[in-house]
Amino acid sequence: MSKPLDANKPIFVQVRELIEDQIVNDQLKEGDQAPSTNQLVSFYKINHATVSKGINQLVDEGILFKKRGIGMFVAEGAKKTLVQQRKKSFVDNFIVGLVQEAKKLGITEAEIIELIKTTKGSDSP
Repeated sequence: MSKPLDANKPIFVQVRELIEDQIVNDQLKEGDQAPSTNQLVSFYKINHATVSKGINQLVDEGILFKKRGIGMFVAEGAKKTLVQQRKKSFVDNFIVGLVQEAKKLGITEAEIIELIKTTKGSDSP
């Protein structure tokens, strides 16, 4: 839970994304207890209602489930659901625009793939 908060994004969204990231990165697995509202409030020094809003969205989507009096837990299939959502978002936010711009510039599919490979390779230490 050490990720600093971003002033340009609603805090409840960041709380939600923090838990989603922990699930996607296998820090939280199916059946694991998620950080409690009180833990998040205390750690980030933010309002209880704000934390609850982010967590409740995850409950509403079936990513987390409540055990009354115990806490929030990662639901079965949560990681798979989140990965599918993020892949769709990745396509919508990055791939569609990339393909459209490549078409305008006359960049072929093979050239796009080569550019991706080159860029990916340059990230390696």
